[in-house]
This record gives sequence, structure tokens and C-alpha cells, in this order.
Amino acid sequence: MKRLIKWSVVLGVLGLIGWGAYGPLWARWKEHSRVNYREAEATRGKIVVVVNATGTIKPVRSVTVGTFVSGPIKSILVDFNAEVKKDELLATIDQRIYLAGVARDKATLATQVANVNQTKAKLQQALNDEKRAEDLHTQKKGFISDSEMDQFKFNRLSLEAQLAVADATVLQAEANLDTSVANLEYTEIRSPEDGVVIERKIDPGQTVAASFQTPDLFVIAPDMRKEMYVYASVDEADIGLVSEAQRAGLPVRFTVDAYPDDLFVGKIYQIRMNSTTTQNVVTYPVIVSAPNPDLQLRPGMTANISFQVGQRTDKLRIPNAALRFFPQRDQVRPEDRKLLEGAIQLEEVDEQAVRSAEEKAESRRLRNRRHVWVRDGEFLRAIQVITGLSDSKNTELVSGELRDGQKLVTGLAPRE
Repeated sequence: MKRLIKWSVVLGVLGLIGWGAYGPLWARWKEHSRVNYREAEATRGKIVVVVNATGTIKPVRSVTVGTFVSGPIKSILVDFNAEVKKDELLATIDQRIYLAGVARDKATLATQVANVNQTKAKLQQALNDEKRAEDLHTQKKGFISDSEMDQFKFNRLSLEAQLAVADATVLQAEANLDTSVANLEYTEIRSPEDGVVIERKIDPGQTVAASFQTPDLFVIAPDMRKEMYVYASVDEADIGLVSEAQRAGLPVRFTVDAYPDDLFVGKIYQIRMNSTTTQNVVTYPVIVSAPNPDLQLRPGMTANISFQVGQRTDKLRIPNAALRFFPQRDQVRPEDRKLLEGAIQLEEVDEQAVRSAEEKAESRRLRNRRHVWVRDGEFLRAIQVITGLSDSKNTELVSGELRDGQKLVTGLAPRE
């Protein structure tokens, strides 16, 4: 009996000790098993939406300077990257043949002018003879026969025709001289416009032949300090946004590898219609105009372009990580668990169903209706939001019960 009482006392003491330790142990286990979340605040600020692309820098225009005449290059007066003015002398072609041609045509012209003067003298003599014959024929009939009068008349007419031919020959000689002078002037290669020499295709002593086609000597880019063009290829999915940006006059920013720390700003000059398809990807050429006062932008450079297609200022912003977070069912309060079940079912239907164009359009209109999650005691509570523009970090809040500085769940935090 005493032993039974003894064991009862021992068991009672042990029970009291266990009961006293249960509370702290349970609390500690519950604290250890609690889910920790990463959070980010909803903030107010600016959102800038961009479409990225790559492009190639080219001059607005490139003028090819050739030669109309043939011959050896005698001198070259400009080199690569030279800034030239309109009518500035760039190079010369050996002029000896063309100087000789001018001298020959001058001599021919002088000969033809002398021929005209000689013919005029003969014509004047013929006119005088004809007049004297007419006077004698009138005073003494029969002294000069009619046939002799015809000889005087037709001799005068013949000399008049010869004078007309001589005058035409003078005109022809003048034209030949003008041609020779023009060819002589063509031996001096001059710049057609102000610009920069971006390519030189000849060397001194080289012979150029212009018999069949015009040889290219220089390539000049006018107004390179004023502006340059950036030729970009934009995906068809983004071309609508870029078109809206052009109508709104939004800026275009880009960088080049040669000056990675410099940011260049331009504007959309043109969106062309001639699409290009490469491996089933359709792109459209977009031309960006940018100033180039320091000639930093050079032809052929690769530009990394960001088209600004939208902007919001002083808007409440939701971190993108909060929109991507998708909790487990047991982490959500019971009244919001149906949102998870509905979302899962919708995703399964969307993946398997073949939807019509109207359904796809409606789905796109509804895709801005989202949910974010906030802590509510031990569980998470859903807040419905309607979103707007989005950049790489944040998304605009169009409507929803959020406040500036409110913490939103973005993911699970590691256990400590």
C-alpha cells in the first residue's frame, strides 16, 4: 500500500513538471514553425516604361564624289575625317591632255572665225559686182546678158549660204571649246557640299577611267555635327507602343560602346512600313535622329536604344515582386482561399483551351486585375488592385486599397 502511494506521488510530481514545461515548449515550437515572409513597401514616385532595341548609327546622307574625266590622280588635298566646305578642292587629275584639248579647240575656233571673215569679204565683193551689173544692165540694155546677170545673182546666193555654214561652224567650234574647258574644270575634284570625308577610295598616282561608269573617289557625309540617324529594328509586338511614343514626342535614349558613360538623347524621326522577317520574327525599321555636335557618334557604331513609350509621375507604385508572389493555400486566410482555387482553375483552362480572338482580347483587358498579399495575423490577406504601366521594378497602381508605405509580401524568407 505504501509502495502504491509512493508511486502515485512520483507520477503526480512528474505530471506537474511536464505540465509546467508544456506551455513554453509549445510556444517555442510554434514560433519556430511560423512562416517568415519577405516584404517590400508600396512607394510613390515616377514610372518610365521603355522598349529596348539595338541599332546602327549612320549619317543622315552620304554623298559619293566621283569623276567625269579619266586620267592619273595628280594630287589629293584631303584625307579621312577632314571637314570640307562646299566647292573646296579635294583632288586633281593630270590636266595636260585637257589643256591641249582647250588649246586645240581655241585654234579651231580662231580658224572658223577667220573663215567667216573671209566669206563675208567674198560676199561683199559679190554684192558689189551684182549691183554694178544691175546698173549697167539698166543703163544699156543688152550690154550684159540675162545669163550673166544670173551668174552674179547665184554667186551672191552661194556666198550667203557659205557664210551661214561658216557661222554654224563657229558655233560648233565654240561648243567644242566649252566642252574642253568643262573637261579641264572636271580635272579639279571639288566638294559638292559642306561635310566630313568618311571614306577616301583613291591614292596619288592612281589612274581613274570614266569610260563606262563614274569612279567613286570620296564619300562625304553632310551635316554630321547637326544630326545623325540611328537605324533600329523593333519587334512587331512593340511597334504600336513606339508609334504612340512618336505621336507623343517622347524622347529616345541610347548608349554606344565607345562612350559607355555617356547617355545620348534623340527623337523618333520615322517608322517605316517595310518589315523584315527573320526566323518568323517580324521587325520594322525605326529611324532615330540625334544631335552630334562633338562628332562622338560615328558611322557604323552599335547603339543600345531605349524607346520611352510611357511615363507616370507621382503615382503609387507596387513592387513587381509582390505581383509575382503566389502563396500556398494554408498560408492564406480561409475567406481568400477561393481566389487561389479560382486562379489555378483559370490557368488550367487558359493553357488547354483554344480561345477565340474576342476571348483573347477580353483576357488582355482583364489581365491588369491582380491581387497582392499582406500580413493579417498568422495568415495572408488578399487586396485586389488594377495595375497600369510597369517598368523593370515597379508597376503603377490605378485603383485598389493600398496606401503609401504599406508593406506587401514578395516571397518567403529563409528560416533563421
